[in-house]
Amino acid sequence: MELFRAWGLEPEIWAGGDDVEWRMLATRTLSEAASGSLIEVGYPTRSESARLSPTMPAAVPQDHLEMVLLHHLQRLPAARVELALAAEDVWETTSGLRLRLRAGDNGMSRVIRARYVVGADGARSVVRQRLGVGTFTTEDLLKAHSVVFHAPLWEVVGPHRYGIYVTETPTPASFFPAGHGDRWLYGFGFNPEEEGMAALTEEQVIDRIRAGAGVTDLPIQVVDQNIFTFSGAIADRFRSGDAFLIGDAAHRVTPRGGTGMNTAIADGFNLGWKLGWVLKGWATDSLLDTYEAERRPVAEHNLARSLDPMGSRRSVHDEVRFDLGDRLPHVWIETPAGRMSSLDLLGPGLTRLSTDRPSPAENQSEVPPVKAHRLDRHTAAALGADQPGGILLRPDGVIWAPAPSAALEAA
Repeated sequence: MELFRAWGLEPEIWAGGDDVEWRMLATRTLSEAASGSLIEVGYPTRSESARLSPTMPAAVPQDHLEMVLLHHLQRLPAARVELALAAEDVWETTSGLRLRLRAGDNGMSRVIRARYVVGADGARSVVRQRLGVGTFTTEDLLKAHSVVFHAPLWEVVGPHRYGIYVTETPTPASFFPAGHGDRWLYGFGFNPEEEGMAALTEEQVIDRIRAGAGVTDLPIQVVDQNIFTFSGAIADRFRSGDAFLIGDAAHRVTPRGGTGMNTAIADGFNLGWKLGWVLKGWATDSLLDTYEAERRPVAEHNLARSLDPMGSRRSVHDEVRFDLGDRLPHVWIETPAGRMSSLDLLGPGLTRLSTDRPSPAENQSEVPPVKAHRLDRHTAAALGADQPGGILLRPDGVIWAPAPSAALEAA
């Protein structure tokens, strides 16, 4: 959400989400929510978020989020978007990468040249397979049944609005708010050997949902049903020459902990600004090697968490550091233009924070370009920028070097 806020997308994203606190409520049925027990899930609540960030976690369905991102991309002048397009092959030549792309299931294929390729093509990534990158993959850990449906469950839980509900009736299951119009997701695990569990009728599914809700006559409209397998995987490497893997193509987690999309989005940002720097001549190709070095530890942590049967139940203190990493702390700053977060000072190049008055010549010849901000001593101390020369920050708010001179030499 901090990244989306930086791109100006926060209002659009919030508009399609549900107003909840990020806690899990464990209860016998949803109708007994008032007597349920609250459990931390690794995400901060509103009050906790206010101390950490200018925004907070959202409960937004993936289909809404994807449309917001697609429309944002289509508005960018330099962007070209082609839908219903699949990569069939990718290979290296003496003059760079080649991709064979096919439009639709029966469309014509064509071959294009690419300076860089980013394989974001999911768990069954063709890019990963064609590059010959292997994966460590777990065995199938659990079969699960999920149902998307509409029902007036907010009326059932009343003021007890949370991101996850775990119920006991008729068997352990979970309810998740999934967007406007009282849209919900219901999921439960099962043993494939259990008779009939792999092929429930719509009437059986409705009976289970009503039992979990604790409302025998609850009106329910089933939208979709799906059976999927809990398993995890991680690629042997995230880079092969000038091709990269991100998201599920690089690492796949189970739904436990809900970290899959967050990890993928952070992958894209980490690799994206680094590719931008290299293509603009602001950094050498070696900067791209830091993508895997920085993202693999996060992916490994989230994979291990997702494989833990208790992976959805984690303290905020233990998990938020993997979300935020070593980025600049959030501090509200009063400016002539109004209040802004310290994170709002970050730009596409380097950002220098100090108590020094910016030099008129600064940012005119540096590569990468440097944007300097003068802070009062109290704010600088809170951000660790009260040292001589201040601090130099990357676009993600991570310190680039302890002092400007060393940073520019490294660049």
